[in-house]
Amino acid sequence: MGAHESMEHAEHAEHASGSNKTIALLISVIALFLAFSETLGKGAQTEALAKNVEASNLWAFFQAKSIRRTTVQTVAEHARLSLGVTQDEAAKAALQKQIDDWQKTAQRYRSEPETGEGSEQLAERAKHAEHDRDLAMARYHHYEVASAAFQIGIVLASATIITGMIALAWISGLLAVGGLAFTAIGLFAPHAVHLM
Repeated sequence: MGAHESMEHAEHAEHASGSNKTIALLISVIALFLAFSETLGKGAQTEALAKNVEASNLWAFFQAKSIRRTTVQTVAEHARLSLGVTQDEAAKAALQKQIDDWQKTAQRYRSEPETGEGSEQLAERAKHAEHDRDLAMARYHHYEVASAAFQIGIVLASATIITGMIALAWISGLLAVGGLAFTAIGLFAPHAVHLM
């Protein structure tokens, strides 16, 4: 090999080394973005599960309150029918007092703003938990798409080093930008793009 050929070979190796460093830096940056999107995705997934459990518990409590209210109302109605056949005035007064107490209890089961445990308040809290769950799931889906874009971008950037095809690095960069866009959508406007 002549001196000229050796010089060209060294220049080519130096150019490839610089190009590989740039691709390695691209891979590192995309991996950083991937770590962020995965962390955000896991947090959103955990929040969605927690809010789903909360909503389920609140709806179960709502159902229990509704059953209690219906039972108390039914007993009160049955007792009201008994008022007509009761002859003893003291018994009538006692029965009417009990009916009034049952009606107050039924009303308390329907609405109890002080504790937030009336069926109306429970339904409102359950709907709010469902809304939070849906928001977290929308975020999660966007973070998952972002993570997939970042992972594919890393693979293509790695393939650039092996093949020397710079077009793969450009595609990798575009995927990273797309992943960043989906991460931003997940953070700031999770309902802007409907994935599911």
